[in-house]
Amino acid sequence: MSGFDTGLDIFKIFAFIFPIIFVLVFAGIFFALIKGLKQWNYNNKQPKLTVPAKIVTKRIDYIKRNDMNQFTHSATHYYVTLEVESGDRIEFQVDGFLYGQLVENDSGKLTFQGTRFINFERQ
Repeated sequence: MSGFDTGLDIFKIFAFIFPIIFVLVFAGIFFALIKGLKQWNYNNKQPKLTVPAKIVTKRIDYIKRNDMNQFTHSATHYYVTLEVESGDRIEFQVDGFLYGQLVENDSGKLTFQGTRFINFERQ
């Protein structure tokens, strides 16, 4: 018996764990893709509505991650909450350019389709 034989073969362990990790990553990507397609399909089936609305609030969701090599990955998501005549509030994700143009307490016409923001025209 050699001094290197510890009873565990690291290559056998890796050969067992690697396919499991590969399947989990692939399944995560697959389910994210399916979820996005379902949301896209749902939005396309909804009517385009244009309603009077007021911008209630805006917010930014900033995500910063460091990977194992100390590279920083970040993402910024912009959200606008609008209140329609019925008093219901709807939050939409918008791009940064549009986010910068919208001002809280502005009133106008909101055009949307399902959960998809299309336009806000000030009045």
